[in-house]
Amino acid sequence: MYLKSIEVNGFKSFANKIDFKFEEGITGIVGPNGSGKSNVADAVRWVLGEQSASKLRGSKMEDVIFSGTEMRKPQAAAYVAITLDNSDHSLPIDYNEVTVARRVYRSGESEYLLNGNITRLKDITSMFFDTGIGKEGYSIIGQGQIERILSDKPDDRRALFDEAAGIVKYKKNKQITEKQLDNEHISLNRVNDILSGLEERVEPLREQSEKAKVYLELKERQKTLDINSFLIELDKIRTKLDDNQNKLDITESETARLQEEFDYTKAEYERLEQTLEEINDKIDELKNIINEKKLENEHADGEIRVIKEKISSEGVINAEINAQIDRLSRRLEELDNNRKELEEKKKNVAAELKEKEKKAAETDKARQKAEDEENETAQKIESAKSDIIEFINEGGNLKEKIARYDTMLENINLRKTELKSKLLSDKSEESLILAEKKNLEEEKNSVDESIEKNRVKLSKCENDLRTVSDRATTVKNEIQKYNQNVISLKSRYESLRNLTERYEGYGQSIKKVMERKDNNKKVIGVVADIIETPAEYETAIETALGASIQNIVTEDEATAKEMISYLRTNKLGRATFLPITSIVKRGSANPDALKEKGVIGVASQLVKTNKKYENIIDSLLGRSIVVDNIDSAIRISKKYNQSLRLVTPTGELINPGGAMTGGAFRNSSNLLGRKRELDEIQKEIGETNNKLSKAREEDANLTMKKETLREERVNLMNQLQKLSIEQNSVNIGLKNAEERLESIRLSFAAVKKESTELDVQIGQIDENKQELFDTGKQHENSIKDREGTIASLEIRLSEKNDLKHQIEDKLSTMNLELAAVRQNMAYADNDINRVKSEMEQYKEEISSAKNRLDSNSDNVTNLEKELDKLYTLKADNDGKVNEALIQLQKNTEEKDTINRNHKDFFSKREKLSSDINGLEKAAYTLKLAIEKLEEDRDKASNYMWEEYELTYSSAELLKTDDYDNPAELKKEMTSVRQKIKSLGDVNVNAIEEYKEVSERYEFLKGQRDDIIEAENNLRGIIADLDKAMKETFAEKFQDIQSMFNKVFKELFGGGKASLSLVDEEDILETGIIINAQPPGKKLQNMMQLSGGEKSLTAISLLFAIQSLKPSPFCILDEIEAALDDSNVGRFAKYLDKLTKSTQFVVITHRKGTMEAANRLYGITMQEKGVSTLVSVNLIEDKLDN
Repeated sequence: MYLKSIEVNGFKSFANKIDFKFEEGITGIVGPNGSGKSNVADAVRWVLGEQSASKLRGSKMEDVIFSGTEMRKPQAAAYVAITLDNSDHSLPIDYNEVTVARRVYRSGESEYLLNGNITRLKDITSMFFDTGIGKEGYSIIGQGQIERILSDKPDDRRALFDEAAGIVKYKKNKQITEKQLDNEHISLNRVNDILSGLEERVEPLREQSEKAKVYLELKERQKTLDINSFLIELDKIRTKLDDNQNKLDITESETARLQEEFDYTKAEYERLEQTLEEINDKIDELKNIINEKKLENEHADGEIRVIKEKISSEGVINAEINAQIDRLSRRLEELDNNRKELEEKKKNVAAELKEKEKKAAETDKARQKAEDEENETAQKIESAKSDIIEFINEGGNLKEKIARYDTMLENINLRKTELKSKLLSDKSEESLILAEKKNLEEEKNSVDESIEKNRVKLSKCENDLRTVSDRATTVKNEIQKYNQNVISLKSRYESLRNLTERYEGYGQSIKKVMERKDNNKKVIGVVADIIETPAEYETAIETALGASIQNIVTEDEATAKEMISYLRTNKLGRATFLPITSIVKRGSANPDALKEKGVIGVASQLVKTNKKYENIIDSLLGRSIVVDNIDSAIRISKKYNQSLRLVTPTGELINPGGAMTGGAFRNSSNLLGRKRELDEIQKEIGETNNKLSKAREEDANLTMKKETLREERVNLMNQLQKLSIEQNSVNIGLKNAEERLESIRLSFAAVKKESTELDVQIGQIDENKQELFDTGKQHENSIKDREGTIASLEIRLSEKNDLKHQIEDKLSTMNLELAAVRQNMAYADNDINRVKSEMEQYKEEISSAKNRLDSNSDNVTNLEKELDKLYTLKADNDGKVNEALIQLQKNTEEKDTINRNHKDFFSKREKLSSDINGLEKAAYTLKLAIEKLEEDRDKASNYMWEEYELTYSSAELLKTDDYDNPAELKKEMTSVRQKIKSLGDVNVNAIEEYKEVSERYEFLKGQRDDIIEAENNLRGIIADLDKAMKETFAEKFQDIQSMFNKVFKELFGGGKASLSLVDEEDILETGIIINAQPPGKKLQNMMQLSGGEKSLTAISLLFAIQSLKPSPFCILDEIEAALDDSNVGRFAKYLDKLTKSTQFVVITHRKGTMEAANRLYGITMQEKGVSTLVSVNLIEDKLDN
């Protein structure tokens, strides 16, 4: 096995993709300091799994990604791959060529690849165990490894010896086994803790369990006693409820009659009271009007006085204003005369100023002309001088430019040679990548097609599974609903059947007779038992029958007599009997009435019964007519003079004579509907059970179908996952190929573009050089012309300067005279403005005074109008006060009459209210008694439900005949309670808890035995590993020591060296001591040697290990840097000797090492911050020499 290639792309300074190809022997990597050659060793260390950024000479892992330069952008990722020839299968993998790669993205994501497939670092590390290859092995040796060997801490060099001795794999297995042993020990402690807790609980729980069983037996007995006590108490309560309800009905009827009378009296009283309030409101309103009008008149008198005073005051003010206007007008006339005199004076000064300004302007114009001519001549002189300086400077620049153009031509020709070489290399690589890309695209199409097929299958499978699951949920809900319906229906059926069998809703006497029905077959049953009717007529028939529905039908009079005697003897109440043999058919309903609109039929014809009971039914219902509603009943009853018995489907009844019965039923016993409802419930139970069976069958089928679909989905997802991994690998390969192609194509374009640009530059440079020569000649001629022009211009400049000074003196005198005239003009303007300002002020004061005069005249006119309005208002108010006084007298008389009637109705209302209150108190007392009884009944029923979840009907099923005596029942209940109390606190869960704890205790005891056995097995494995490692290490250590001494002598040319253990008892963990004795020196610790001796000693140890256990390849990063030239020669010679079993890649800048190499790679930085590669094969040169 040997290293075939290293590929780097975006790693550290390798911005572009670079491939290093290696052969067996020695390959040297050379280059100036800072060129990035040591980054090759870092790249191999990184791809083999190095996780420490500091060991890669960085601060964080992101630092390994190319960070960019001034000319290049940063890379998004770093990629390194090493390819090994594995044709001898030294690595445990079935490939002749193995490529290990690592990629990291700037986002922090990272991945390892083995032959293009994503893998784990753990798998890569395991593959290289005991081969010497790895980040901690001796296949990559740099200054860091040399420093660890040279360290004064013996423990630092231990890892190197473990790898050389081949015990790294054993140590890894030992670590895994020790971790398993720790986990087993933790599990054992946890199990022991649990067992300890369980041991403390088992015996107490057993005792609690026995106690709980006794407690539950007593509680069951208590339940039976409670139920029977409850039934006895509830029967008493029901009897009292019936008595109080009858009394309440009578009281409420009388209260209703009195309430009607009270309501009429109250309404009349309130009507009179409302009338009285209206009259009082009118009287108050009239009084308010009188007071209001009087107040208005008083206010008007006050305003009249004020207005008169204002009119008098306005006359005085107007006289003062007229006097002020006269005074201001005289002063305004004086100021106007003064203004005219000042304006005449100003006109004379203005004429003088204009004449002087004209002369000064003409003189200044002459001065400006002389100054302009002087400046123009000076500028021409300066321009000529500047031209001369510029021509001289440009001459120097032209010479520099020509020199630069010569240098540029040399550089361009060199660059063109490099570009031709680059173009040939890129074309070769493009062909290889295109072939690789084609294979990957074919593979991608195949994988994509497989993924799409599987996705379609998976989508269908998931849709089917979703559909089946939704249906299964629906079916389960239906099953639950059907189960609940069946339970509810059965509960309702049992409850209704119990009510029917116990004749619930019937009188106590009826129940007692029906209890003897089984003993006397001639007792047939109550009337409700022998008839059936449609549900819509049940209320009508039950209303028509009234109390007769509870009449008992017997075979004959003798049976009826016997039952009457039984009731009387036992004081069980009264009952009505209908012997079949004695009941005869009575008259039928009026046939004309049956034809009336709204009549449904005769009640006896709307029921079904056995033929032998027809006379009884006719006698009870034959004269009752069922009509559709109460309105029809009233209409028909009136028409036949209240002679008919009419009943409606909602239960309203009109008896002969006109008495009407109706309203809401107090209960919903529905005695007639019970039998029908029982049949309907029984039928519904059967239908629901059928639906339940079908739903359960469908649920079973759906469950099987779900399992099949889930298995299919798992299989499809597994296939998709495998295909996805394969697709990802192919896509990465394609992306890489595309990036490489794009990089090459960009390189092509850049090379061609740069070549073209270079040719253009050469042509431009030649043209520019010729232009520069011509320009230089022209500049020399121009300098001579400019020098002659400057001499003539300087003479002319002196003449112009003298003329300008003469004109400036004359202009200065004129400006002084002009300033004096302008000052006089300013004084005249100020005086005129002051006079005008005073005139404007007086005009404003005169205008203001006139405005005030006009305003005062308007005020007087308005005040006189306001005075007339106030006199009119007073007269109108006096009339309204007189009218209000007359109306007030009339309303007062009417109020007195109504007050007398109001008192009479008040007395009558109070009398009725007192009577009603008496009845309401009596009703309230009865209601309280009923509520108390109902509360007692509900309390007892709630107790039964809360304590035992039993209704009254369910409790009756558990009733026994042993407890007819309440006193004995109470005595036994007390005894049972005392026994329960004597048990103290009882844990009823102890029975089940004891069973669970005891079973768990036995299970954990078995687990503890298994863990102890596993611990013993693991300790045995660790002991076997320690023994094997000690034997292996001891043997290899002696071999290394012997070979180290041998290599040391050869490299040093004599002397001796040895190795020893710090602690021979701890052979697997102890540090290693290195002793060395170079020729002519004492044997001493390595730390006492010189720098070069220490480095050569460390190299001797590494070469000894390579000799004994060669690694397939070894990368040496400037480890011989500290050696002198003679030692470098010995180093290179021994390195060549080791190439028989190991391939070497040497990063160096020492000449002796370079000479030993078969092939050299040169690393340079032609572009700042970017490492590039140059290779030179030296084998042919050596053969030639």
